[in-house]
Amino acid sequence: MNAMLARITSKNQLTLPKSIVTSLPKTDYFEVEVENGRIMLTPVRVQQADAVRSKLEALGINDQDVLDAIDWARKSQP
Repeated sequence: MNAMLARITSKNQLTLPKSIVTSLPKTDYFEVEVENGRIMLTPVRVQQADAVRSKLEALGINDQDVLDAIDWARKSQP
């Protein structure tokens, strides 16, 4: 595949050429790193479980809180 140009906007947004994007597996996220002066984009698939874990961590909910909630819910069953 030949090199193509992509323009960065004033808001630091970059639009990838369609032919590049369509040659990759469908993804909404890319891992971004700089390697030898180059920006490297690697398609990644964010797992739903990872998103849930991140949300729980952001809310300050730990493993014991989840276990306690499960115990409480099971005790509430008739």
